[in-house]
Amino acid sequence: MPPTIHCVRHGQGVHNLSHDNHDMPDPSLTTLGEEQSRELAEKHGGVFEGAELILASPLRRTISTALLAFESILDGGRKVVAWPELQEASDLPCDTGSDVAKLQVEFDSSPVDLTLAVPGWEVKTAQSAANSTSLLARAANARAWLARRPEKEVVLVSHGCFLHFLTDDWVGSTCSHMTSWKHTELRSYNFVDGGEHGLYLQETPESRERRGLSPLEPTLAERFRLRDIAIQNWIKCGVIS
Repeated sequence: MPPTIHCVRHGQGVHNLSHDNHDMPDPSLTTLGEEQSRELAEKHGGVFEGAELILASPLRRTISTALLAFESILDGGRKVVAWPELQEASDLPCDTGSDVAKLQVEFDSSPVDLTLAVPGWEVKTAQSAANSTSLLARAANARAWLARRPEKEVVLVSHGCFLHFLTDDWVGSTCSHMTSWKHTELRSYNFVDGGEHGLYLQETPESRERRGLSPLEPTLAERFRLRDIAIQNWIKCGVIS
């Protein structure tokens, strides 16, 4: 049976303070972002106790969020696995990662596994390109990989825009707000057989209740409709192509 996937958006980054900061390469967390990450464990520690695999986008802010939020889990010898499939959607400097050598130096003394972040992972071409075709393919590949994992529960830390692609949860993703995911927000999903659409992620009733929502989420048809609208809006805004 595929695992339950607990998805988290990173804490506030320096680039979130101003549009001018979007030109900063691979920015770090702010002091508030660090506090948000620590508070995540306090708020939802029980949800994460069963996590057997911890994944994070290899950008600095997502790795740091995972290290701070899951410190108690990592004390047991586990590591944060940096997985390029989870990197952010756009090719802005703030959404483009650092090369492996820099990450190895910065996180040398931390429980981070950079094996999957091969040299050149940060180059925004091919499947990592910031266009709708590549992003949809990357999200589909990520879901397929996650569905094959032997663990019962997986937690991952990614980015607001890419989490919409990964989960196909597009409610609230507009040009003005970009993403409905709040910093360090947690949403949990199970894989469901969608017939001709294959396996897809469906938010658990418990997760929707945590967010104050009805246990019934939009149908697949509605989700795909919202996806098409969001992607076209993001293309018009220049976020992706």
